Amino acid sequence: MATPAPTSINYHKQSRELAIAFADGQCFRLSAEYLRVHSPSAEVRGHGLQMPILQYGKKNVAIHNIEGAGNYALKISFDDGHDTGLYTWEYLYNIGKNHDELWQMYLDRLEKEGQTRDTSVIQIHQL
Repeated sequence: MATPAPTSINYHKQSRELAIAFADGQCFRLSAEYLRVHSPSAEVRGHGLQMPILQYGKKNVAIHNIEGAGNYALKISFDDGHDTGLYTWEYLYNIGKNHDELWQMYLDRLEKEGQTRDTSVIQIHQL
């Protein structure tokens, strides 16, 4: 089944949330932090079948710029300098629909790896 097209896309600077509505009636509010830590870029997703690279300290990240990429995706630039990876309609729909599960998996992985969402409390691990 084809992913429905977005009918509206709005970024709310104050709450740092991207509101996206799809043609099937689904609406999602995705925080900049959530979008950043779930970036579809190779830098985050990894190459091949490896485990995605854990992003941490992104609690206060904001979206710096949003551009359309053809009729199928958004290119999102964040204020931490990250700007690679295209957020396709299918990808945005899937991470919106599975938000709660994906967010909990992210929080669990942060805890397991001794990291935090807060930028001021980056954990240093001694080798």
